[in-house]
Amino acid sequence: MASDQVKRKLAAILAADVAGYSRLMGADEAGTLARLKEYRRELIDPKNKQYRGRVVKTTGDGILIEFQSVVDAVSYSIEIQHGMHDRNAGVPAEKRIEFRIGINVGDVIIEGRDLYGDGVNIAARLEGLAEPGGICISRTVLNHARGKVAFEVEDLGEQALKNIANPIHVYRVLLNSSREPTMCRSTDPVLALPDKPSIAVLPFQNMSGDPEQEYFTDGMVEEIITGLSRMHWLFVIARNSSFAYKGKSPDVRQVGRELGVRYVLEGSVRKAANRLRITGQLIDASTGAHLWADRFDGGLEDVFELQDHVTSRVIGAIAPKLEQAEIERAKHKPTDSLDAYDYYLRGMASVHRWSREGVGEALQLFYKAIELDPDFASAYGLAAWCYFWRRVNGWMTDLVQEVPEANRLAVRAAELGSDDAVALSFSGLTIGWVGGDVEGAAELTDRALVLNPNLAAAWSSSGFLKTLLGDPEVGIEHLERAMRISPLDPLMFFMENIAALAHFLAGRYDEAWLLAERACRKQPYFLGAIRVAAAGNAAAGRLDDARRWITRALQLDPELRVSNLRDRVSWFRPDDFAKYVEALRKAGLPE
Repeated sequence: MASDQVKRKLAAILAADVAGYSRLMGADEAGTLARLKEYRRELIDPKNKQYRGRVVKTTGDGILIEFQSVVDAVSYSIEIQHGMHDRNAGVPAEKRIEFRIGINVGDVIIEGRDLYGDGVNIAARLEGLAEPGGICISRTVLNHARGKVAFEVEDLGEQALKNIANPIHVYRVLLNSSREPTMCRSTDPVLALPDKPSIAVLPFQNMSGDPEQEYFTDGMVEEIITGLSRMHWLFVIARNSSFAYKGKSPDVRQVGRELGVRYVLEGSVRKAANRLRITGQLIDASTGAHLWADRFDGGLEDVFELQDHVTSRVIGAIAPKLEQAEIERAKHKPTDSLDAYDYYLRGMASVHRWSREGVGEALQLFYKAIELDPDFASAYGLAAWCYFWRRVNGWMTDLVQEVPEANRLAVRAAELGSDDAVALSFSGLTIGWVGGDVEGAAELTDRALVLNPNLAAAWSSSGFLKTLLGDPEVGIEHLERAMRISPLDPLMFFMENIAALAHFLAGRYDEAWLLAERACRKQPYFLGAIRVAAAGNAAAGRLDDARRWITRALQLDPELRVSNLRDRVSWFRPDDFAKYVEALRKAGLPE
């Protein structure tokens, strides 16, 4: 009967509790209860009424509230935490009443005035992850509230929550203590569709039954992305962002929203002995409709031809009237040696671990690829990039040997890869940063962008080099293009740091410290971003924050001084270097 059916609905659920409640009650039971009643009467209840929340239940130290709107739930939580921050001003830390808040959107079961189900349980678990005075939200909440409420978030990644079957992607809300209006700078910005056909290629499934073949499957996808990227009329999401979905089963429509694309390609690769099978299906992300699905079989020696088949079918489905000559120009065979290509793919897999060990292992694999094919331009370019990344992170152990070797590899990549955007991009970055020839490096990245306008690495390299050459406005434009092509890039912190530096050199100090601090939240040990955060804050007159960042820099690099700063940022133009040094002196960097 209908009356016996379980009643359900979708709701925004907010769970809050008092951090350290037992300790507070043990120290001053009467005073704690009195202050809690005061805060509820003067802050919690009036704000709850303002944002149309319904109190589901209260406990001694907690409260569960249902909101009809996610925007109302987030706005309410931010105002409550700001209000408590004001009320705790001047109160000793051990006596402060601080709330932890978790917010989730989900399906709930209605029973009288009470609510049950995972939608409620997840909110309660998120509350447990929040810091005292903090707010944690699920990805679903962020997707609904972004662009409608001004707040920033820190991505805490997927979290395994107690008694919740699947991991939940969690974000920590970064409260703006100044309460000045801010842009919503979440890690998942609202992305408008480009003014041309746009596509993301998701990681393919490895159907070989051998985990060791994962590198090969990933390499196939990377080559398909590269083939599509050569089409100037097509907007292609970079590999680094597409692979954020590796190991997951995302809703294609959600992928389209998060990456800002119209089409999504997914598929699988099976490698057995010397036989290959690639399957692919193209989906319209706005509707979820399948545009085509196909299977491609061949021998291992046909690997490049099979990749081209997939690429051609995708292009044909998106733009069926495209001239065949354009499709042919998208095809590219990087090497005649399948063994060299195998080492190259293994090297790429190691690079994408983004660790000192991974980069070192990749370097050796690229050297093996070069040994087997001395004309393999991309292998030279990626080997040079490995040295660049070692220099950036302070991993070089022998500058006298490694710097010239990095430059040699980069120059050779540029010589061999005059028509290879990957080789030109990575060789340009290395020649500019490690070798010091910024003008020559910029010419290489310009050529890479002509060859492949969808290569995020080329846009970010060009942005950095243009900034060093004294054109920070063009640098920012190119960096923003790189970040749009790869919005989920694991190296986003590096691009944000260079953009912060460009804003600093352009005299926009607030933008500089905001971007640099955002980069630091993603990568807390990246000294480049820490130095720019210190300089930006100092130039903006925020000296307390600037000194805090200098203290952090000296903790990580105790030898850092004004006198040896040039060794760490050798690529600065003299005027820009003087401006940078002046700001760091104001921040308290020792002479």
